[in-house]
Amino acid sequence: MDFTRVRSILFKMDAERAHHLTVALLGAWGRVGTPLAHKEPPEPSLATRVAGIDFATPIGLAAGVDKDARAIAGFLALGFGSVEVGTLTPRPQPGNPHPRLFRLPEDGAVINRMGFNNGGLPGALPRIREATRTGVLGVNVGANKDAVDRVADYVAGVSAAAPLADYVTINVSSPNTPGLRDLQHGAALAELLGATRDATGATPLFLKVAPDLEPTQIDDIARAAIDARIDALIVGNTTISRPVLQSANRTETGGLSGAPLRSLAAKRLTDFRTATGGALPLVAVGGIDSGAEAYARIRAGASLVQLYTALVFSGPGLVRKMTRDLAACLARDGFGSIAEAVGTPET
Repeated sequence: MDFTRVRSILFKMDAERAHHLTVALLGAWGRVGTPLAHKEPPEPSLATRVAGIDFATPIGLAAGVDKDARAIAGFLALGFGSVEVGTLTPRPQPGNPHPRLFRLPEDGAVINRMGFNNGGLPGALPRIREATRTGVLGVNVGANKDAVDRVADYVAGVSAAAPLADYVTINVSSPNTPGLRDLQHGAALAELLGATRDATGATPLFLKVAPDLEPTQIDDIARAAIDARIDALIVGNTTISRPVLQSANRTETGGLSGAPLRSLAAKRLTDFRTATGGALPLVAVGGIDSGAEAYARIRAGASLVQLYTALVFSGPGLVRKMTRDLAACLARDGFGSIAEAVGTPET
């Protein structure tokens, strides 16, 4: 399939409509089965174990792509080692007004202000239960915008998702739900982590945080996550900061993702590696678009990496190319596994 031609067609559509069409096609593709699911098995060196979970490759799909768990099998068939669905809230919600998703092609970036639009946990859980899995499945949960008790919403989400997921992520990092990022700090964070840790049982619990943090906030989050026995930190989400951008949509409000986020995301990963002292596995997200960049994040301290925006501009073949290139980087530098490379900065 000529991805350049397909992309030109999709890019003529409204960004959100094109996104929904892509997910629907992958969902249908996954339901009928595909020979691509059986091609090019990952190199053994890419297998890694994080939070007690075995990943065939550290390259995963970030939350926000398959919000309602409609294409789990299809995305895994692209070669991802893991897929994280959501963010799912206890009740359905429409999200923010349209338009709310904007491509920045000259910058290799996207701005979104979606606002946790999803059909709710009750709608997604049956699809999660029935999905054919050839990799790890994470479920990302959040609070409804109008929730009176947001901690209770997270507890409800974790309790519902934990029996079906390989891991559950509590997402307090979205900039598009007013006040949500306040849960990243102080007593509010300690209460949230304690309550959700109790609710998840034996299922690993991940915490997703924003890149827009001050040094003292990073230290506080790291300490709280360790104290609460969180199994991994996902660093991070979109940014509300604005580097110099070229595209026409650069003035839109919302979270920025893609290539312009790369430097900030890499810096924040290093900050959390220092703050945690390697005591917690880290998952790197933001501006990852190649095997070489994934490898750089791993050597900077990430045990896993996730991508989203790069798929918009590079297409589905990116995943298998990244997998091959990452294996080549390991072999070149004499590493026999991902675990050997984690936290070994290049000199």
